[in-house]
Amino acid sequence: MHRTIVLNVVGMTPRLLAHAPLLSALAERGGCRELRTIMPALTCSVQSTFVTGLMPAEHGAVGNGWYDRTLSEILFWRQSNGLVSGEKLWETARRRDPAFTCAQLFWWYNMYAAVDISVTPRPIYLADGRKIPDIHTSPPELAVTLQEELGRFPLFRFWGPAADIVSSHWIADCARLILRRHHPTLTLVYLPHLDYCLQRLGPDHPDIATEVASIDGLCGEILAEAEASGCRILVLSEYGVTPVSRQIHINRALRAAGLLAIRDELGHETLDAGASAAFAVADHQIAHLYVRDPERLNQVRALVERLDGVETVLDAGGKRDAGLDHPRAGDLVAIAAADAWFTYYYWLEDRRAPDFARMVEIHRKPGYDPVELFTDPTLPAIKLQIAWRLLKKAVGLRSLMNVIPLDATLVRGSHGRQTDKPEDGPLLLSSCPGLLPEGTIHATEVNRLLLAHIFN
Repeated sequence: MHRTIVLNVVGMTPRLLAHAPLLSALAERGGCRELRTIMPALTCSVQSTFVTGLMPAEHGAVGNGWYDRTLSEILFWRQSNGLVSGEKLWETARRRDPAFTCAQLFWWYNMYAAVDISVTPRPIYLADGRKIPDIHTSPPELAVTLQEELGRFPLFRFWGPAADIVSSHWIADCARLILRRHHPTLTLVYLPHLDYCLQRLGPDHPDIATEVASIDGLCGEILAEAEASGCRILVLSEYGVTPVSRQIHINRALRAAGLLAIRDELGHETLDAGASAAFAVADHQIAHLYVRDPERLNQVRALVERLDGVETVLDAGGKRDAGLDHPRAGDLVAIAAADAWFTYYYWLEDRRAPDFARMVEIHRKPGYDPVELFTDPTLPAIKLQIAWRLLKKAVGLRSLMNVIPLDATLVRGSHGRQTDKPEDGPLLLSSCPGLLPEGTIHATEVNRLLLAHIFN
C-alpha cells in the first residue's frame, strides 16, 4: 500500500488555479484533470459520491438537507455516516488489505464512520442558549489532545460572518499532526476557506486572487509534510462557484399561490411543512419541491417554471436521468440559472420573520442560508453590539445573536448546478500522473482513482 493524502480545496477551479503557485507546481510535476461533478453540486452530495462512487439516487445524500416525510421535518447538516448508503472507500480498502487505516478530517457525514481517525465540528449546546465550540473525534480522547496542542477549534471562524482562513489553518495543522503521529494509509482533509470568499464576493472579485493564494499557502504546508513522509497526493474540489445577481424566493411564490402553510408563533411566522400542500427546501442553486397531492404536481411545476431565474424543473424522469431519484428527493427538483440562487425565505414582511432568521442557525432554518456569512449593515456599531451580546451570554443571561441581515442581494456567488464552462468547474490534481486517465474525470470515478493511488 502507498500512503495517500487527499486535500479537498472547496471551490478551486482551473481558472482560479492560476493564482495558486504551489498547487500549480503540483499540477506541472504531476497531473491535472477537469472533474465533472454531479447534480446537485453540493458538499454533502458530492463528498458522498467521492467516497462511494455512487450517485445520490443510490447513496441517498440528495443535498445538504432534505424533508423527512416520517417526521414531517426539514433536516439540514446532519452528521451521522449512517445516512450514506453504499460501501465506502475505507471499507473497500480494508477488504483488500486489513492493515489499511484511514483518517477523515472534517469531511461531512464523518460521525460514526468506520474509519480509524475522525475529526469533525460538534458544538456544545447549553440549556441557557450558549453555543460552545467543540469537536467530535474518534477515538474520543483525540479531541482533548488536538485542542490542548492546537487550541480550541475556531467554530465561529468556520461558518458565519467571521468565517475566514483561521478555521482552515486549524484543520491544516490538525492534518499535519495526524500525518506525523498516526501515519494513516489514507488521509482525507477538507479545507473550506475559498468557498466562503466565493459566496461572499463572487469568483470575479479582485480580492479572490489573494484568497486563493492564502489557501494555496496552507496547502503547501500540508504538501511539504506529506511529501517528506512519502505520501502520494491528490487535490480536488467539489464544484465551481458562479457569480449570481438574482435571488429566487421560491417559497414566497408557493405561499402566494396558497400552497404554503404558515404557523404564527408570538407574532413571528414559521413554515409548517407537514401542513403545506407544497413547499421548497432551498439549497444554493437547487430546490427540492415536496408536493403532498400528486394531482397538483403539474400545477406546482408550471408555477415554478415561470419564476424568474429558474432554468428547469425535473420531474420523475428528469430526476432519474440526473441520478437523483431517491425517496429523500423532492417530488420535483428546481434548478436555477447560472446567475441565480434559491432563498429559503417564506415570510412576506421582515418584521414577521422568525427570530432564528437573523441568527446563524443552520439546523433550524428550513433551507440553506448563505446570508449567514454577513452581518446586518443597518445595525450601528455592529462589533460593539456583538461584544455586548457575548458578554451577556458569558454571565449566563439569555441573549439572541440576531445580527444576520435579511438581504439576499448581498450574496455574490453560488453553486449546485453544473457550471457551463469546464474551466469554472472543479478539478483534480495528482502527484502520480501515470494513474490519471485521459480526459475529464467524473465524480463517480474518484473512489476508484483513490484506490488506485493506494494500491497500484
